This record gives sequence, C-alpha cells and structure tokens, in this order.
Amino acid sequence: MEITLLVRILSSVLANSSPLVIAAMGETISERAGVINLSLDGSIMLSAMSGFAVAYLTGNLVWGFLAAMTVGALIALLIAFASITLHQDQVAVGFVLTLLGAELANFLGEPFVRRPGPRVPHMPIPLLRDIPVVGEIFFTHDILVYASIVLIVVVWFWIFKTQAGLRLRGVGERPEAAFARGVNVNRLRYLYTVIGGALVGIAGAAYSLSVKLGWSEGHTLGNGWIALAIVIFGGWHPLRVAFGAYLFGALTSLGGILQRSIPGVPTQVFQAAPFALMILVLLFVSGGALERLLSLFPPRIRRLLREALRVAPPSALGRPFVTE
Repeated sequence: MEITLLVRILSSVLANSSPLVIAAMGETISERAGVINLSLDGSIMLSAMSGFAVAYLTGNLVWGFLAAMTVGALIALLIAFASITLHQDQVAVGFVLTLLGAELANFLGEPFVRRPGPRVPHMPIPLLRDIPVVGEIFFTHDILVYASIVLIVVVWFWIFKTQAGLRLRGVGERPEAAFARGVNVNRLRYLYTVIGGALVGIAGAAYSLSVKLGWSEGHTLGNGWIALAIVIFGGWHPLRVAFGAYLFGALTSLGGILQRSIPGVPTQVFQAAPFALMILVLLFVSGGALERLLSLFPPRIRRLLREALRVAPPSALGRPFVTE
C-alpha cells in the first residue's frame, strides 16, 4: 500500500510540475542569451487566461495553445525591444509588464471565471503504461507531461551539444567575442527571447487547460516568480533547472499530504511552505553556507562539487550589447 501511495505521489509530481518545467526551460533559454524576462508571472497569467478563453470560445485546444504562445511571445518581444533596441533596464521593463499582464488577465478574463471548458485529454502510452511502477509514474499522463520531459532533453542537447547552442552561450557569456566571430548578437537575443516567451505562454495554457482547469482571478499567481527562482537555483543548466521544478512540485505535494495528516494546522501554512522552502534553498545555494559545507570535502572533490553546483549567471546577463 505504501509503494502504491508513493507511485501516485511521484506521478502527481510529474504531472503538476510540467507547466513549471516548460516555463523554466523558456526562461533558461532567454537568460542564457543574456536577456532577463522578469515578466514571467504576468505573462503566465495572461497566457493562461488567453489560452482558456480561446479554447472555450472555439472548442479547440490547439487554438487555445496557439493563442497562449502568441501572448507569451509578444510580451517577450516587448522585453527584447525595450532592452536590446531601446537599451532600457530589463528588470524595470519586466516588472512593469508583470503587473500589466496580471491586471489585463483579471480584467479580460472576467467573463470566463469558473466556466467549465475543454481540457487536455489523458493519453496513457500502450504497453509502456503496464510496466510495474515506472509505467504508472511516467506513461499515464497527457501530452504536455511527455512534451515537458522531451523539452528538458532537447534544451540540454541544444545548449551543450550543438554549434547553435555554442553561439547561444556565446551571446550570453561573451557577446563581444561572439560578434568578432561573425555572430549577430542582438538578432540571436531577439530570437531566443521570443522562443523563451512562447514556451512561457505554453506553460500558462498548461495551467488552465490541464493542471488547474478553468480560469479564475489570480489563477497562476506566484508561479512565474517560482520559475525565475528555479532558473537561479538550477544554475542556468537545463537538467538542474528541471530538478528544481520537480523539487518544488514534490514540496507542494508533500504539503498536501501533511495537510491531511495534521488537520489542526492552518491550511495557509502548507500552501506557503513550498515557497518558503524554495527561498531558503536559494539563500543556501547563493550564500556562504554552501561554501562552508563544501570546505568539509577534500580539495579534488570540492572542485568537482563546486563546478556541479555552480550558480554563476551568464556573464552578460542583463547587459545590452552595443556595436561601435
């Protein structure tokens, strides 16, 4: 019985974390190119509303996801234009767009509040779903969950195993050197920022059409900030970022279990606990506590662990590139 419960929890973590994984992968791509898309929270919320509204009005999930992708890409394009072309502060512009996106979502989404709408159907994979334990955890979900897992591998492979990924890292780390080698730095930054924004849009629609069905005010509030924190926690590395997303999903599921086991504790404690724990982990990773812990290991192991846990951002992150 305990194994059955554990399998169900792990399956739930995988399913509920998929939008966060998609959004975090999008932000990883954008920041690897040197652009901070701080509008994630408002972008996810507006995309969730747009995706649900279009899917509800048309009865077509594909149109819903396309609408959400477009919204996410357009917001990212505004970030790129303001920071790359106009040389405005990326953080300030992103923060304003976060507020704007959230307010627009609440205002425009009012006619769709708590209305039943379409949902992404479950698509268990034949034969694979019958594998003991593994089948129920990995192969009994909808297409978004499968796509989020594939996306992790694709983003990792693209960044670290292709020439295009080398150029992507170049424009985020050493744009001057990339430019000297003939790379159009700002064009690539535009491209990857918009791609990252489109993925954020898909993540928004995934919330309203798969994980938290429907639309309501503040439907995805806070998840964009968590995605940003997870990118930092993961050191801008797709595999570690994915681990952070699943860790947050596990903490959320654990909160739900503890809430049922300890009914005397206010529900707000368990709802806020995953956010508080993620903040503590971020402070630990980015602060001196991690370095003190690493000092306990022999020098060779310490170097390997420090490299594995490296959380330094891309060198040119947030810095505009201006050609002479």
